[in-house]
Amino acid sequence: MTTLQLAKERQISKTRQWEQALTRLYTDYQKYCKKVLRDFDSEDVHQARVNSRKLLTLLSILDPGHSVTDKLYGTLKQAQKRLGKVRDADVLIEAFKDKRKQAKHAGASETAELLKAVIEQQKGERKTYRKKLADKLPKLTGKSLNRQWEVFLSGELEQLAAKRDANVVMRELEVAFEQKKKTCRTLFKGPEAESAAAFDALHKLRIAAKELRYTANAAAFALNQKFHADEEIYKDIQEQLGSINDRRIWLEVLGASSPDKLGVSRRVWDEFTDSLRAEVLEALQHNEVIPFTEQPKPSHHS
Repeated sequence: MTTLQLAKERQISKTRQWEQALTRLYTDYQKYCKKVLRDFDSEDVHQARVNSRKLLTLLSILDPGHSVTDKLYGTLKQAQKRLGKVRDADVLIEAFKDKRKQAKHAGASETAELLKAVIEQQKGERKTYRKKLADKLPKLTGKSLNRQWEVFLSGELEQLAAKRDANVVMRELEVAFEQKKKTCRTLFKGPEAESAAAFDALHKLRIAAKELRYTANAAAFALNQKFHADEEIYKDIQEQLGSINDRRIWLEVLGASSPDKLGVSRRVWDEFTDSLRAEVLEALQHNEVIPFTEQPKPSHHS
């Protein structure tokens, strides 16, 4: 076999690997989307979102500027956003249900009532998101997407796969993650440790960890051995930072409402929001990603 034939064989093999990985994800994605539209089971929503995220990850490796896959990427991204709204509401409701159970167990009946009101409010939000998803998802996962997908697999994939190396992408993502980590370390060491800018930087770091985790998973077939442990490493980082981020979101959810709207006293409201702030600080102190030392509060004594 000539050098040219060998190169051609290698390229066919590489394209086939990509095609197999993409097809598996696409099949699962379509399967879970159909299930979602049946009864909005939270695990089905989660799996549909995860598979869409992995597909988007692989498309981003192959076509970083989305110049070739623009339409296909855009359709999957829209669906992922809609699924994400419902998934985030599912997770939020479950978290508040757990908190309510704990409050009832501790005999904190007023806090339990506050949480009941928040849960009802969030269920209302979720209903709106589900309605929009039920309306949009069939159009985003139907024949039009299948046509785009077939064109991509049969026409564009081979050329894109020939030009891209997942290992290079992984290295670039690691470098970007380390830069974001440096920014966070600087912010959390100084007087801005509890500022909006610091938490925003932490949120960006969590997203960077998530991107690395998903790339390590979805592109495992195309990655060198040295990257094979990265999925677990960045999953752990994402979970630690997610624990901080979740509590910040809970505070934002409460902040978007008021004691009057929820029919509870200001005292109960203040006590609960204070306890959430304490949880944010505790999660920060226990994380192993960004060193954090609580800043001393200014004295009120003159």
